[in-house]
Amino acid sequence: MEMDCIENDEIHRNGTYHLSSTKTQGGATVTNSVYELLDCPVCTFSMYPPIHQCHNGHTLCSTCKVRVHNRCPTCRQQLGDIRCLALERVAESLVLPCKYYNLGCPQIFPYYSKLKHESLCNLRPYSCPYAGSECGTVGDIPFLVAHLRDDHKVDMHSGSTFNHRYVKSNPLEVENATWMLTVFHCFGQYFCLHFEAFQLGMGPVYMAFLRFMGDEEDARSYSYSLEVGGSGRKLTWEGTPRSIRDSHRKVRDSNDGLIIQRSMALFFSGGDRKELKLRVTGKVWKEQHNPDSGISIPNISLPDHSVV
Repeated sequence: MEMDCIENDEIHRNGTYHLSSTKTQGGATVTNSVYELLDCPVCTFSMYPPIHQCHNGHTLCSTCKVRVHNRCPTCRQQLGDIRCLALERVAESLVLPCKYYNLGCPQIFPYYSKLKHESLCNLRPYSCPYAGSECGTVGDIPFLVAHLRDDHKVDMHSGSTFNHRYVKSNPLEVENATWMLTVFHCFGQYFCLHFEAFQLGMGPVYMAFLRFMGDEEDARSYSYSLEVGGSGRKLTWEGTPRSIRDSHRKVRDSNDGLIIQRSMALFFSGGDRKELKLRVTGKVWKEQHNPDSGISIPNISLPDHSVV
């Protein structure tokens, strides 16, 4: 199948990107809807093998074949197990740009390789890092920072050191609790501080960790430390912030952060153990690699202010 040119336009529908193609015949430009043939009529996503069809030739993807209980959504006939091999071969002949080409990705892929790339494309939008509600907002980092500030009312803090106090009455009743996310701006980057309570094994714990608003490769350029204590004791944690490409739950479930057992948290809180009073301090620094020694040297940025 030959195409003389592809228009540089984009149609956004139901979360997928579709290209319309044009073909020049005798000086006239004819619209070609071959890409639309590969859209499943049920979910509207692009179809990948096995592509199924009914006896009347209507097609749909294998996932939706199960969803419609093996009955064609167009003519209501039984689907059976007929493969549309012709359409699968058409798909094999196509090359398409990454759906994030409008965000700057220049790469072009065969039809069947495109999905894998798009799931890993460095220019794909980020998901909202707010934990505590199911937020489906996506966008670039400046957009998400404004979204967190304006829509989620997240506390914004400038500087690489922080000092937060977390208070909770009736801590023995806390099984799952998420404190308000705090966003820090330092070194020209944004970081998210999380603190929450959840069940780990047989007992509840409190956990604090930091996420980097950017990709994993850039996150590895930074380190952070957290400290909590009281009554002459303290716990410290030092690590690398995780990228927000990793979901909040994934980071939490991997235990990649400062974990405080409830008994220790109440000990740090002092008093009669009827109220949680934890003060978590921390700092972020950028690792500067010394080419002569091969040693990473911390670069500490002075804070603008602390949040208590």
